Amino acid sequence: MELFDKKKNNTEKQEKQTEKTNQKSYQPLGACIVTKSLLSGTSRLKWMFRENNGIGTGWVALGDTDTQEYINQAENLTVVDFSLLMEVEPAVRNVFYMHIGADLEFISDGKYFVDTRTGEEIWEPVKHPLQIAFERNLEFLNQETYDAVFFQNLFRKTEKLERVAVGQVDLPTGRVVLADPMAYLGNEKYQTVLEKEIPEGSYDVELSIMRSALAGIRIAAARLKITDEIHLRYEIAMPKGFEPTDLQKPGVFSFFEVDTGLACFADASTAEEYKVFLEEWKQEHPEGNLYQDYFSYLFAENAKSDLAVKVGAGNFLLWKLPQSGKRLVMFASGMGDGIYSAYWGMDQNENITELVIPFMNPEYF
Repeated sequence: MELFDKKKNNTEKQEKQTEKTNQKSYQPLGACIVTKSLLSGTSRLKWMFRENNGIGTGWVALGDTDTQEYINQAENLTVVDFSLLMEVEPAVRNVFYMHIGADLEFISDGKYFVDTRTGEEIWEPVKHPLQIAFERNLEFLNQETYDAVFFQNLFRKTEKLERVAVGQVDLPTGRVVLADPMAYLGNEKYQTVLEKEIPEGSYDVELSIMRSALAGIRIAAARLKITDEIHLRYEIAMPKGFEPTDLQKPGVFSFFEVDTGLACFADASTAEEYKVFLEEWKQEHPEGNLYQDYFSYLFAENAKSDLAVKVGAGNFLLWKLPQSGKRLVMFASGMGDGIYSAYWGMDQNENITELVIPFMNPEYF
């Protein structure tokens, strides 16, 4: 008993010292279960598996000398932050984001893991599932065209998606502008005025709200609804002076850029008036930040609206220009900054039915 107590005290000292070092080196990552032999240094990391055990990250780490009899005794196991396990063996950071169900053997001589189910060797950090989805989404976006079903499914109610009408945008000239309203709207060089025009009028803006366990609540797509006709095909919306066939030419692009995580539908005349609004606002607030000092309050107020509360998201805003009252609609752009293309929906008579900006492919999230 005295020998056990002595070992126990030494183990506790080791744990405290390691934890103290860990606090200097790492941020908390979540709890995991490890054997005390690993923490005390009497064994080296040999096995790791991740399960739904209700304890933090779900990771369990065992040493090379740990027998079944040893790990069956609860007093030989302890719960620590995963960052402490990284102090014991830094290579574990490579597998932190592996999926539930992962079962791994650690090869200490080479400092790599082997997936016991597939035999795959893991030498490099495994990416976070959200990072993987984000990269897949980047590759998916801005294609010249997609199947019509893809666009239609974006605005079809499912367990993950909900279509929300957020108000009307005024298009008195019928010339549609796509832009980041905080960075580029009103800037003739960087905003995108589309080549095709639509009849003058006011049109509904609909958002596809996605609820994802992986990405949270996001706007998967935005739609300018022009008619109720059936959309038989879609074509990429090109900037003024270009047609889809020009995409094959050097230096011709279809996308517009987002640098503040927001996009909008606006009319060309609205963009011109917005430019004047910006100039006047900046003269009055030379050190000000347009979003923080003006629009953040409006977004916060909108988040309290019945519609925003109902859908659980306030990341959109129907806004009127102070002078004319022309309306434009701002909305968060999926995962944030990036380059995005819009697509015209066309009916059987080749008339424009809608304009859609896809931000995210829900299948990836």
